[in-house]
Formats: sequence, C-alpha cells, structure tokens
Amino acid sequence: MLVDSHCHLDFPDFENELDDVIQRAKGEGVDLMVTICTRVSKFNQVLAIAERFPNIYCSVGIHPHEAEREPAVDVETLVKLADHPKVIGIGETGLDYFYMHSDKDAQISSFKTHIGAARETGLPLIVHTRDADADMMSILSSEYEAGAFPGLIHCFSSGTELAKCVLDLNFSLAFSGIVTFKKAEEIQAVAQSAPDDRILVETDSPYLAPIPKRGKRNEPSYVRHTAAKLAELRGVSPEQIAQATTDNFYRLFSKVKQVQNTP
Repeated sequence: MLVDSHCHLDFPDFENELDDVIQRAKGEGVDLMVTICTRVSKFNQVLAIAERFPNIYCSVGIHPHEAEREPAVDVETLVKLADHPKVIGIGETGLDYFYMHSDKDAQISSFKTHIGAARETGLPLIVHTRDADADMMSILSSEYEAGAFPGLIHCFSSGTELAKCVLDLNFSLAFSGIVTFKKAEEIQAVAQSAPDDRILVETDSPYLAPIPKRGKRNEPSYVRHTAAKLAELRGVSPEQIAQATTDNFYRLFSKVKQVQNTP
C-alpha cells in the first residue's frame, strides 16, 4: 500500500476523469489520497471530493500564493472547518518568495494563523516553502517554542539546513517527483539521510510528474515512481518504503485512524 499524502484533485486538470484517476491509483496500490485545500473560498469543493470517496481525505488552508487574494481567516474559522471528520490537516500554508504572488507580510500573517490552528487542533501543519528558508526556520522555531504543533514540509525541495531545523522540531519531510530528477542531488541527499520514521511520499499532482512520467500531467498513481526512487536512494526495497511511508503517514495524520475506527 502507498499513500499519496498531497494532491489537488479539485483542480480542473482532473475534472472530467476523476473516477478514472482514482481507479488508476488503486490499481497501482495507492489506497489513500489527501486532496489539499489551497483556498478556503474553495474548501467546499475540496471537501466534496473527500466526502464522495471513502479513501480520500482533505485539508483546509490558504496557499501562500493566495494569501492576499483570499478573505482573511482567523484561527477560530480554520479550527471550526477542521472539525469535519474528513479534514485531517491544516494547509497548505507557508512562504513562497520565488513567485511572490502575495506580499511577504501577508504570507507571514497567514502562515502564523495556520500555525495557531494546527496548535489548537493537533492536526499536522502542511507547509509549502520556496526560496524562504531563513524566514521559514525563524518562524517555525519561534512558534514551536511558544507551543508545539505537528507538521511536515510538503514537496521538500530545500537543503540540509532547513531539513535539520524542521527534523529537530519533530516535523516530517514529504518527497515528490522532484527527488527523481537528475539535478536534484541536494534533495536526494536529504532523502537518503532523513530518519526512517519521518519520510512520506506525495505527487503534488497535477504538478511535478516523476521520471519516467516527467512532462506529463501528474496523478496519484505516479507516486509509486517517487517511492521507488526513495527506496533506491536509501538502499531498501520498494515494499519497505511503502510500509515505512504508510506507517509514517498514519502516525502523523492520526485522525485518519480515528475516523476509520468510528462505527
């Protein structure tokens, strides 16, 4: 079994073939998927997919790209939305200084609000970070000191310094198709050395299709290629990586087991 811990099934890319996409994922042993919210204003569409399929869960949050465009939300609002049984994470949220689609201050303010919601709910914070390592380390460290919260860096694409910082905060690292790219040596080095109990896999589909699917629209079934590369880098079997990343997912996103065990 594999888990695609981060995909965007509400995006238009999947609109006309969602059932087929999910069936292909099942055919590749991907038994659970998390469809990620990027705009609270579209949360109901994300939630509707999670409610429709028993093996799909979701998150609630505002992507840093949308921090200025979305209506501001407070901790209380996120906590209330996260009370739904199918909502298992807070985000995605974070900082993106590469595109700067939203003002830096707006990104930071939104990020801190999401951290507050993760702290209050106990649900994992799903963090997006790009070209913002210094601020990311500073904010996470200071906020964690003020009160612990679980989380992960999704689609890990930074270096060893950020990896060490977040691992010290008990965060996990989720690897996407980027880890299969030939020039991703630094990311591959982190993937090799990260603790066994802190690694997850994801697609971030429809983006970042792994080799040998690079250039195509990504989808959850392709997560097996990322898992295979992770196994190769760590010198273990694909079956071992599947077991480890699935166990790690259930440990971090513990609400899933609670929901599955509710009569």
